[in-house]
Amino acid sequence: MKSKLNRYYKYLLASGFAAVTLSCSNTKFLKEGQMLYTGGAVKIENDTISKKDKNELQAALEENLVPKPNSTILGLRPKLYFYNIAKEPKKDKGFNYWLKYKIGEKPVLLGDVDREFNKKIIENYSENKGYFNAKATYDTVSKNKKAQVIYKLRPGARYLISNVKFQKDSSLINKEIQTFTDKTFLKSGNPFDLDVIKSERDRIDTGLKERGFYYFSPDNIIVQADSTVSKGHKVELNVKLKEDTPDLATEQFTINNVIVFPTYNIQDVKQGKYKVPMDVDSLSKYAYDNIYVIDPQHKFKQKIFDRALYFKKGDLYNRSNHNLSLNRLISLGVFKFVKNEFVLSDSLNHKFDAYYLLTPRQIQSLRLEALGRTNSANYAGSELNLNWTHRNFFKGAEQFKAAVYGAFDVQMGGQENAKNIFRAGANVQLSIPRIVAPFRFNSSSAFVPRTNITLGYELLNRTEYYKLNNFNASFGYVWKENAKKEHELKVMDITLVSPANVTEAFYAQATTPAALRVVEEQLIFGPTYSYTYTNTMLPRTNTFYYKGTLDLAGNITGLVTGANAKKDKQKEIFGIPFSQYAKIENDVRFYHKFTEKSSFATRFIGGVAYPYGNSEFIPFSKQFFSGGSNSIRAFRARTFGPGSYDPRTQDPNFILDQSGDIKLELNAEYRANLYKFLNVAAFVDAGNVWLMHDDPDRPGAKFSKNFLNEIAVGAGVGLRLDFSILILRLDLAMPLRIPYYPKGDRWTFNEIDFGNAAWRKDNLILNIAIGYPF
Repeated sequence: MKSKLNRYYKYLLASGFAAVTLSCSNTKFLKEGQMLYTGGAVKIENDTISKKDKNELQAALEENLVPKPNSTILGLRPKLYFYNIAKEPKKDKGFNYWLKYKIGEKPVLLGDVDREFNKKIIENYSENKGYFNAKATYDTVSKNKKAQVIYKLRPGARYLISNVKFQKDSSLINKEIQTFTDKTFLKSGNPFDLDVIKSERDRIDTGLKERGFYYFSPDNIIVQADSTVSKGHKVELNVKLKEDTPDLATEQFTINNVIVFPTYNIQDVKQGKYKVPMDVDSLSKYAYDNIYVIDPQHKFKQKIFDRALYFKKGDLYNRSNHNLSLNRLISLGVFKFVKNEFVLSDSLNHKFDAYYLLTPRQIQSLRLEALGRTNSANYAGSELNLNWTHRNFFKGAEQFKAAVYGAFDVQMGGQENAKNIFRAGANVQLSIPRIVAPFRFNSSSAFVPRTNITLGYELLNRTEYYKLNNFNASFGYVWKENAKKEHELKVMDITLVSPANVTEAFYAQATTPAALRVVEEQLIFGPTYSYTYTNTMLPRTNTFYYKGTLDLAGNITGLVTGANAKKDKQKEIFGIPFSQYAKIENDVRFYHKFTEKSSFATRFIGGVAYPYGNSEFIPFSKQFFSGGSNSIRAFRARTFGPGSYDPRTQDPNFILDQSGDIKLELNAEYRANLYKFLNVAAFVDAGNVWLMHDDPDRPGAKFSKNFLNEIAVGAGVGLRLDFSILILRLDLAMPLRIPYYPKGDRWTFNEIDFGNAAWRKDNLILNIAIGYPF
């Protein structure tokens, strides 16, 4: 084994040396007189600037230099080398074209660098940051056919703001501006900065848009800088309206008529069926609660627009209600395109009409899907779905979805005696774009709240063992405060699990209470609530995701009936004991972006389920599980835990899924892009599940103060093929710590033996899945 490793190390060293040699030979491809440009550097010569300001200025200036040199990896230029060695292709296809222009990178030469242009960029940028007397020079340093340009900057002292004045006059718009000058970005003592001045103009524009000045623009504001008023390196700023500001921009506008075209079509416009603006007489027959809905065929109920639109006749225009109305129309899900126009209808009284031109989506769709599927239990199989969707079921933008499906799952690379699973079912969902409740629910969110009603049935057949009939119904609400925060409340979520055709083979092997609970009749009902917060959609270096779920089953019913299973007072409904428990689960994720092509992701899951009253145990379907492609990837799904219980002690001819009442899990993963759709990852997973109470059939399963000694740990590497519409993931993992080994022997570093085929079979776990694990 050691001799093989030595050969591998020699091969790697030889490959590395070859790579260095090849990359350093890029200059041999240059023509006579050509020099490879290796980049530009800026040196700042000024002792009065703080180190922090100097570093920030230097970094910004170097970022603005053009062109960028050829990309490097650890100081090497492999892309340039591929460009150089590839032959010039005769056509825009083929291997040489791919190697030269897709993989390779054209050399950036010194002759491509306009040094005078970069010099002006350096001086102009410095002046925009308050260094009014900035002067730059440049010099070229060359060696071995490589050249670097060094720019020297003498910025002088940075000018600070001595005073900020907002010029006053008697106009309406000026009075409005004066009301929010205290929020200005321009502060005395701060450095002069053109970017801050631009932000200040945008701030004023935003404030005026909220006060009815629809036609105003940031360009109507001028900020005059005077460095002669104050002594020293100080500048006074005077903020005022430009003298040539159009009259329309200085007037507040109110809404006259609100007119909706819910069946707008560009082809009908070309044929002259739509007129914008419309005359008042033609509008009268379409009036409804201060708005006009031009819908002669009555495809939509007018109430949906009354709830979605925040502009009413006589309202002062403001940008918030403008954007809010558009977002709510889009979130209805029934319109493909949403367009808004404001048309002057009374210029003397400063009024305009608000037109909403809405192009509907296809109202009905029927889709047949044939899917290849994998799940966290290492099952692979196929699923056939037939889905029907109606996006305007009662003409109020209600979405009705119905689906029937059939599937089979075969365990791949999993437990030897695991049985195949066949599933078939149907479900329907009605989603209403408002809160249906006896109380009034007001939301100023850009997202329309929804009431969801679902009903479903599934037959699960685990061959040779049992069948389960699963009925589910729910009624609840989904609403979003904003793009980051979402709430989901199921006022009632009912699940009925009824076993059928339980075989003698199952009973013969399922000899413990835990095994028999899989085929118990279960009646679970109660509310569930989940809260989600995420800012992962923002272009930030650090982003965060959190989802908390609370599941309360049978609580009020158990309290009213006085149920107490421990005292033989278990109550039944329709002859079935109902479940009573409280369950909470938290999923926290943190993402750090190093570059556009590399990032670090972590996830923590913590959950606990506590049975009481009418239940001594958590229903099997509501317990926690660990392992598999989206959990601890070095262990097959549901094959370890709870705690330090050793699953190898059970009957090898019968595989019992291991479950628990408590779950702790931590995952960490480094992700990087290799080439276009090809990504790689290195990861570490750790965690386990535990029981709330002792189980004599599973010693070591109860959660205790020594839980850290029962944590499973695994690590591995993965490939991700990101095709945008589909992400295929392959993760290869191995266990580093096995919780059911004897104490002191749970770390497995000494057992790692890649040369042993039996070890590889048992300890190298390949997970094939769709999408990222978190």
